[in-house]
Amino acid sequence: MSRMCLDIAALNLIPGLGPRRVMSLLGEVRDTEEIFRMPDLRLLEITGERFDGIERIRSVRESAEYAAEMAYVEKAGIKLVCCKDQSYPELLRNIYDPPPVLYYKGRLCPGDANAVAIVGARKCSFYGLQMAERLASGLAERGVTVVSGMARGIDSAAHRGALKAGGRTIAVMGSGFRHVYPSESGKLMRAICERGAVVTEYSSDTLPFRGNFPRRNRIISGMARGVVVVEAARKSGAMITVDMALEQGREVFAVPGRADFFTSGGTNRLIQNGAKLVMDVDDILEELDVCVPAEPAEKCPEDSVRGAEKACGMGEEDHRILEILETEAPAHIDRLSERAGIDRKMLPEVLLRLEIRGLVKALAGKKYGLG
Repeated sequence: MSRMCLDIAALNLIPGLGPRRVMSLLGEVRDTEEIFRMPDLRLLEITGERFDGIERIRSVRESAEYAAEMAYVEKAGIKLVCCKDQSYPELLRNIYDPPPVLYYKGRLCPGDANAVAIVGARKCSFYGLQMAERLASGLAERGVTVVSGMARGIDSAAHRGALKAGGRTIAVMGSGFRHVYPSESGKLMRAICERGAVVTEYSSDTLPFRGNFPRRNRIISGMARGVVVVEAARKSGAMITVDMALEQGREVFAVPGRADFFTSGGTNRLIQNGAKLVMDVDDILEELDVCVPAEPAEKCPEDSVRGAEKACGMGEEDHRILEILETEAPAHIDRLSERAGIDRKMLPEVLLRLEIRGLVKALAGKKYGLG
């Protein structure tokens, strides 16, 4: 990685400096070395009087924190790309406030300029999971990179769909690589790295603070030509991504949902307000100027598909339970065992797994409904 990348990564460690101030500093110099030698007055003019970390700028490259960060980056196989590099994602470079540096595992490639983001609720319906996976698979088969946030629910289903189709997918994290969130996404992250990339703007020790995720969402939309919302409440992280997509001039698409579902409120309102209604992949591709290769993506072998399922924490038994509850909720545990063909002794483990993911909820009388 270039010295410029390393210098920007050092600046990224300074509390309060932030990506916009770093970009302002970069806009004033030809070489990052000039930043560390600037007179105090000039640094204050660029960063603003409220910033009180001038001394940190001067010393950060010699700090123990920076040495530890670079040691971890090398050991963990993390790559860095900065906004001045040719390999930096071109779509992202042109948004209002691009991240000065990206930390990533896997591979970024020029074909990622043909990308579509799929976002939605963490607590979603089985229909939502099916649609996210189906759309992602269809896009991946056409050579389109699928971008999402590796969260539970719709995001994970989108990544899973792209992986199943043998296509590329990019996950954008709201934390550093030492703190993968949610914690069960470790397997999914490894699967994504094999077929695409996992990226973050945050240094390795950054915890998944709540405020990181709205900022993360600008990268999800910024790396894509359009954003597809599968399920989202009217006030949700997915709708924040929509706002950012509109500011960035991206196309917005929405999958219609049931009028009585809380997580359909946002998507149905988007359609009312002019977002393109999506029922299949062609509804997306005909609206976007993407270069679709003549040859479809090669399908993953069956063992890779099963690996993708496991990586997302969703197996065949989970899908069967959700499919039953979609039409028969509330359902007694004995009925679920009979309909799904799952041993009564094993079923509580499956149901607990789905409860933890917010997809199923336990009701009185040993009955279960959708979460």
